[in-house]
Amino acid sequence: QVQLVESGGDSVQAGGSLRLSCAASGDTYKNTCMGWFRQAPEKEREEVARIYTGSGYTRYADSVKGRFTISRDNAKKMMYLQMNSLKPEDTAMYYCAAGNAGNCRRYSGQGTQVTVSS
Repeated sequence: QVQLVESGGDSVQAGGSLRLSCAASGDTYKNTCMGWFRQAPEKEREEVARIYTGSGYTRYADSVKGRFTISRDNAKKMMYLQMNSLKPEDTAMYYCAAGNAGNCRRYSGQGTQVTVSS
């Protein structure tokens, strides 16, 4: 089992920045993929970014490319999402997830709320 705890969500104005953190515990050695997902009210959960823990390869949703940066610290079992130039459409509950390349969302946390006002 893997436990994930997110933090760092807040309310900010458009153009602002936030850094989300995800602390992992448990059988983290099994995770080859970690990612951030988000879900806005009445919308489906969407993948924001993912990172492969071995190679460091990253992938981003088109909507956040150039604004968000995913990173991880394997030694500390932490993952981060630096979010810059935030837009109101980034408002959502953000979830940390982990798994393998075939299912990067096998485990997920409880979420942290990000609200961006115009």
